[in-house]
Amino acid sequence: MASSLTYAGVVWAFLSFLCAAASCVGFFMPYWLLGSQLEKSVSFGTFRRCSYPVRDESRQMTVMVEQCGRYASFQAIPSAEWRICTVVTGLGCGLLLLVALTALMGCCVSELISRTVGRVAGGIQFLGGKCSRREGLGA
Repeated sequence: MASSLTYAGVVWAFLSFLCAAASCVGFFMPYWLLGSQLEKSVSFGTFRRCSYPVRDESRQMTVMVEQCGRYASFQAIPSAEWRICTVVTGLGCGLLLLVALTALMGCCVSELISRTVGRVAGGIQFLGGKCSRREGLGA
């Protein structure tokens, strides 16, 4: 099995894949924000939610639906900011997965990834991590 990557490149490829998998799992799970509402535990992410309130018209009151699910439509996501976050995070996870799978293919196929391409891709990942970390800290 020929490889176009050095040992450091192979480690980078596997770590990139693990990070991509963790990011995608985090994106699809509804546990970004945890709290309570109407004395029930609730959680939601960008497009999934668990234990959410709905209006029961027959009893004229708000009841908690204790199940997890996606929003019925893109417009049902509570705010424009959450919609933007859903799109941007989804695109980011997709690109991260694409880079990681390409790097893993570089472990098996010779001359797929050149030294320059590997360094540029690693630099982009490093800068992306720094930017998202800074944004998450509010700095």
